[in-house]
Amino acid sequence: MRKTNKMKWIYLSLLILIMMAGVGYLFRKELSIFAFNSLLKEDLKTSLDKSYKAVGYEDSDNQSFKNEPFSLLLLGIDQRGKEASRSDTIIYSVIRPKDNKVLLVSIPRDTYTEIIGRDVKSKINSAFAYGEEKMSIDTVENLLKTKVNYYGTVNFNAIINLVDAVGGVKLPITEVIENKNPVHIKLRIDPNKLIYDGQDALNYVRYREDSDFKRTERQRIFIKSMMDKVLELKNITKVPDLIDIAGSNFTTNMHPDFIFSLAETLYLNDTPPDFESYMLHGNGKMIGSTWYYDVDTEDLDYTQNLISNWLDSEIDKENLMLPNDKN
Repeated sequence: MRKTNKMKWIYLSLLILIMMAGVGYLFRKELSIFAFNSLLKEDLKTSLDKSYKAVGYEDSDNQSFKNEPFSLLLLGIDQRGKEASRSDTIIYSVIRPKDNKVLLVSIPRDTYTEIIGRDVKSKINSAFAYGEEKMSIDTVENLLKTKVNYYGTVNFNAIINLVDAVGGVKLPITEVIENKNPVHIKLRIDPNKLIYDGQDALNYVRYREDSDFKRTERQRIFIKSMMDKVLELKNITKVPDLIDIAGSNFTTNMHPDFIFSLAETLYLNDTPPDFESYMLHGNGKMIGSTWYYDVDTEDLDYTQNLISNWLDSEIDKENLMLPNDKN
């Protein structure tokens, strides 16, 4: 009888363990968030506080996450030595947290437009060299006739360590990518690798010997690949390392609490965010002895309507404009 009771307790214990494991699996994301909030959040908040940089017009009420659509201007800075930084990557993004959707609109760095604060027309990437984030934001807002809610600036120097910290990223490279112009940085990427390391990823977003369209497309592909990797459950413990690596290479006017709430919302979704991409269309032209990218006025109108559509919280995801319909 004792043996029977003992076996019952063993079976019951096994059943409980199996049930606990099942619950742990079903709620693995919630448990990770709990561990993150309990063990890591305060240290990360201290790190993110150092990356906060206001640009002069922040609305304190807008620093709390409301799960509504908002815009984020992404600026990639390719700082080399002591030269003045220019924004090598300019992407106006719209995040719709409730719908788990992100729109990325690339603005070619050589776009010819009015530089707000300088009263001149020039390449849009020069705005950062003269007025950093503030002038870049003002110039993009003027071009797109749409407000920038937040910005995030990343120095390309951080890409190598960030990608390596998450174990590399997947990139759709099917043929050799190589700079052949002697005045460009030497780079080569071999095709068909399962995973690409940080140096390959940096070369991937830097390569410029095909076209602006392909280059901005690669930048958007990299952003999606990196986000997919970071959102993988196994990388939740690497978040502190990623924040430390970013360090002085990352600035934003999003408060840490806003970032945490947004990250938690995205992380708890069953799938990574669904990305849609677009690039301002135009043609190259010479003004004097300088080459510029001249944006098509009809396409600019379309892009402004596309962004406005995505920022409208009254529009459900089934009625969002899809940029692929235009391409």
